[in-house]
Amino acid sequence: MLNSNSDKQKSPQRRFLFILGAALFVVVIIFGLMIMFWDKLPLDLSKTQRYTFGGLFIIYGILRFIRVIRPNTANE
Repeated sequence: MLNSNSDKQKSPQRRFLFILGAALFVVVIIFGLMIMFWDKLPLDLSKTQRYTFGGLFIIYGILRFIRVIRPNTANE
């Protein structure tokens, strides 16, 4: 008689939102890396500003992904 949350199947809406969140995580991480390392990107920023701005994008992507994978028990 195991009634844990992991035994429940996700609804199609939750599955779609998880896939969308994972795809957004990948896009934001790639965009942050592009800002940091792609020199032909038309941004008038110094190297330090590029690394800072790209790093902020990467941190934002990680925080969003943590919110996606963390179970939200308030809605269940």
